[in-house]
Amino acid sequence: MNLPIKKNTVLYASFCLVALVLGFMFNDALSYMLKSWEREEYSHGYLIPVISFWFFWSNRAVASQYLGQGSWLGVAVIVIGLMVGLMGELASLYIITQYAFLLILYGLALAAVGIKGSRVLWFPLAYLFFMIPLPNFLYNNLSSQLQLISSQLGVWVIRALDISVFLQGNVIDLGVYKLQVVEACSGLRYLFPLSSFGFLCAYFFKAPFWMRATIFLTTLPITVLMNSFRIGVIGILVEYWGIGQAEGFLHDFEGWIIFIGCLGVLFVEMWVFVRFFMPGKSFSQVFVVDANFHNETRIEKIITGKNTNGFFGLSKPYIAACALLLIMLPLSILLGGREDFEPARQQFTSFPLQLGVWKGAEVGMEQKFIKALKFNDYIISNYVRPGDSLPVNFYVAYYASQRKGASAHSPKSCMPGDGWRIGEFEQRKIKNLVTTKGVPLVVNRTVISKGNNRQLVYYWFQQRGRIITNEYMVKLYLFWDALTRHRTDGALVRLVVSLPEGSNEAEADKKMADFLTVVFPELGKYVPS
Repeated sequence: MNLPIKKNTVLYASFCLVALVLGFMFNDALSYMLKSWEREEYSHGYLIPVISFWFFWSNRAVASQYLGQGSWLGVAVIVIGLMVGLMGELASLYIITQYAFLLILYGLALAAVGIKGSRVLWFPLAYLFFMIPLPNFLYNNLSSQLQLISSQLGVWVIRALDISVFLQGNVIDLGVYKLQVVEACSGLRYLFPLSSFGFLCAYFFKAPFWMRATIFLTTLPITVLMNSFRIGVIGILVEYWGIGQAEGFLHDFEGWIIFIGCLGVLFVEMWVFVRFFMPGKSFSQVFVVDANFHNETRIEKIITGKNTNGFFGLSKPYIAACALLLIMLPLSILLGGREDFEPARQQFTSFPLQLGVWKGAEVGMEQKFIKALKFNDYIISNYVRPGDSLPVNFYVAYYASQRKGASAHSPKSCMPGDGWRIGEFEQRKIKNLVTTKGVPLVVNRTVISKGNNRQLVYYWFQQRGRIITNEYMVKLYLFWDALTRHRTDGALVRLVVSLPEGSNEAEADKKMADFLTVVFPELGKYVPS
């Protein structure tokens, strides 16, 4: 059965109109998404909408048979998407607005072709999910964990060749050379494109669901193992041929080889499934690159359902959805282009280095760390008091806006990356110190260790007048304040003091409390409430 596609001027005009309206409504969010695709780990993003459109176009004949069966559920989904998008605009959080954009696309599909018709288009719609970057705090946590795992497995590969190596967090010490497993080596630049490719392969792999799910889910362990192998190989090359093996073109070329290797492992995995679980079938019979969802016999059976035609063959829910988007367009234009309010504050260059009896000396930070942390202002100083040789290291990172991929990094993620092991962890109330809200100052307290070195660490997040110790509450208040106060500024405050062998932790806690009594009152000028 051949299904000719009628040239419906009204239908195509409505598609163009909807595309223009959505482009205006989500201009900022989509522009930021395009900018994020310039990063290596998201560079595959350009291909996602192209592949999705290819699937849609290949199945347009089947989908067109459902145009009279639109569902009002689609209009409800669009309303939800518009509400989510409105919150994202008011909060100036692009990640929320980007997901709202997808919700509205899903709603439009339901309104145009109904539930049955949407089943025809489920794959190109679901595939668009891979074009949206991870929320920043999830990205940072995942990156930190993958760096640690890749470092540990990479060292195992090096030791397998009987090479002496020592690992401290993400630093691989080969004696003569030290390799830093930085964020770029976490494996995320392989994981994100491989997971989207694995989802595509799972669709083309005409096998039982558990096999297809396994193909997609194993992209994570494949990435970790292959990236760890790459780190191990780099360590071996550095050991025998020098530090140049870990830099420049060779480093990038090794990355491409590993990604191709990941793809190879994925295909070997599918071949194994065919070979041992699908007797009598060849790989070419099971792995079929075909964007068509249904054959002609199947099409004859599925074209059933209640007709909800409105005008020119378009369903009433779809016409209502288009009208709703047109009505909301002026409001979205009015809200567009809003920027965070940045309250007045003093720069940390003017922060006093004499606080009572405490005298400070600025330490500074390497440019590569400044670039990675993306803060707007910071201070690192060592403060000592008379008769005490062990300083309190005082660090504050201030962010004027935390909605464009920059936010305070949790020490829980950063400290293990530097080789420190987190020991006891608790919240501690600091006596005789209260916040601007009149409640006692509560900080996170932990003791960390690296070999024989131990340190006492206090830290908290000082965000728009709140003292927060929970990383997830930071994100909740960030959204709420962005929505209600149009502010996303804030800071991470961290204090560190060494604990020499045999030292008394209680005395170190008292030192921290004494320093806090003089430094905390000063912070309000630099971290506004």
